[in-house]
Amino acid sequence: MKIVKNENQIKVDSVTDKEAEEAFVKILKWIGEDPSREGLLETPKRVTKAFKEYFKGYQEDPRAILEKTFGDVEGYSDMVVQKNISVQSHCEHHMAPIIGVAHVAYIPNQRVVGLSKMARVVEVFSKRLQTQERLTVQIATTLMETLDAKGVAVTIDSTHQCMTMRGIKKEQATTVTNYYLGQFRDDLSYQNRYLRFIAK
Repeated sequence: MKIVKNENQIKVDSVTDKEAEEAFVKILKWIGEDPSREGLLETPKRVTKAFKEYFKGYQEDPRAILEKTFGDVEGYSDMVVQKNISVQSHCEHHMAPIIGVAHVAYIPNQRVVGLSKMARVVEVFSKRLQTQERLTVQIATTLMETLDAKGVAVTIDSTHQCMTMRGIKKEQATTVTNYYLGQFRDDLSYQNRYLRFIAK
């Protein structure tokens, strides 16, 4: 299989839906199931369709989402904070779900972006195999560079089912990651205000 990487996406030589379904048939056999029984006849097709949704972020460019900005903000220059953006991702080590929330803030540099775009950037990177640390950095770096922002802060608080359903099985454990750029990194007063906002 040939893999070609660019800055935002990974392109892999195409695998057909039929080939993916055949792979899931093999997995069903491997776990000890009978793929020919009634309840499982359509399962490989359904799982293939579900995987397209789980991992649709590979087909999307997060920078393109941020291309349209607005300058008619009458000089607004303080932070814009969006809290409680739902995160549904999958860990790259076990392909188990990561479920949580993201908080995102940026300090505009003359222009702002539509509020839904911030959540869409979180969505694109979430819909890929991830580590939470990398997901946090990818969101922050993309917002900082594409918006030419004065600063960006990203926090993710999530539960990893590779920890809660298998392995150590600590059901109440959550993981918090933070990443700061620009004024949020260099000026603790901005960072502290941001942390107070997302704690409310």
